[in-house]
Amino acid sequence: MNKQLITNSIRILRIGSGIKYQAPVLTTVRQYATPPKRFYKSTNVISTDAGYEVTLDHRKLKTPNGTLFTVKSEPLAIAVATEFDAQKEHIERSRMHISALCFTAIDNPNKLTKPDMVNYLLNFIPTDTVLFQYDNEQDLQELQHNEWDPVIDWFNQRFETNLQKTMNITPPQVSSEDKMKIAKHFHSYNLETLHGYIFAVDTLKSIVLACAVIEQKITVEKAVALSRLEEEYQLKFWGRVEWAHDFSQQELQARLAASVLFVHLNCSENLIKQKSIL
Repeated sequence: MNKQLITNSIRILRIGSGIKYQAPVLTTVRQYATPPKRFYKSTNVISTDAGYEVTLDHRKLKTPNGTLFTVKSEPLAIAVATEFDAQKEHIERSRMHISALCFTAIDNPNKLTKPDMVNYLLNFIPTDTVLFQYDNEQDLQELQHNEWDPVIDWFNQRFETNLQKTMNITPPQVSSEDKMKIAKHFHSYNLETLHGYIFAVDTLKSIVLACAVIEQKITVEKAVALSRLEEEYQLKFWGRVEWAHDFSQQELQARLAASVLFVHLNCSENLIKQKSIL
């Protein structure tokens, strides 16, 4: 596993979880539910026959459905324990992306099967952000050509596909052969790992960018920047609301970094097994 990838992802997660912003003064006061208070002093990871568990003091961590938290990857369990340990006076669950991914994978609230998840990813291809480009704005078209096209070319070379961009609102045509090749790749992962892929794709609105960042072709920061390419281009003309746009960018980076870590840490257990067998 690439140590630089892990280091960068953890750094981004820390920035995302710790970012503070000053909201503008509003005339209407909204009431939000108070996050639960931190009720534990320390966290720990223990090894069992079923896998790795996380404890909060003497209590074993459970999912929202009440299922005992157990994962097969020790680094993933450590990452979850670290998120809980990083909480201050209150538990900010909305910023604990790795824990949320683990809970979703364990509880599987929508009862999704592997074919369900693979089909969801495949159906995302015709709406992929980087496949929709403009030809009526020269500067934006050149920017998309220079920034997006190399990633599309990499994806086609990596998966031996022939995805083509569209220059209008008509969705690009994706052949059955290309879908089969991409589906074969995703079917090679277990159900838990696919949750991480879906989280990344939903964050970036792009299966091309998600695969590129998870396979370390581009960094998390670069992937988020590419997914926001058109937005950033428009902000040059219409202005930037610093607290809102900066917070949105940091939040996307934190979500994506969590999904990248989740995928790699879920795969690490299998890699260790393969090495031990060899």
